[in-house]
Amino acid sequence: MASSPITNRIGAVFLHVSDMDRAVKWYSELLGLPEQPTSHEGTIYSVPVDGGSDLLLDSNMKDRTSHHNKTQFFFETNNLNESYEYVKGKGIEIVTEIEVHDQISFFTFRDPDGNVLMICEDKRKL
Repeated sequence: MASSPITNRIGAVFLHVSDMDRAVKWYSELLGLPEQPTSHEGTIYSVPVDGGSDLLLDSNMKDRTSHHNKTQFFFETNNLNESYEYVKGKGIEIVTEIEVHDQISFFTFRDPDGNVLMICEDKRKL
């Protein structure tokens, strides 16, 4: 079996929310944490967690009735371009092309059941 550039470690779990301000306040109060700034123009909030995968509140989804169009988590990689070519080379459906941001870049694809998965490169961890 060929070596994969994708780690077998989940980097973050997405929790889709309809009202970011309400969700940030609720989770911060629930966990006794100070509120931090959101990112991605106010559509992503990383709930600070001790160890394990990050919890990301995500208000990007407009259609909240279709679970198959929502990214639930991402796999980490240290080489996003290599991971993209690896997934594409396996004939897997790419949903979104590589999206580059200052600290984080990613792309999404579908599993055999139509679930949208993400592969993410966090430049802060390189």
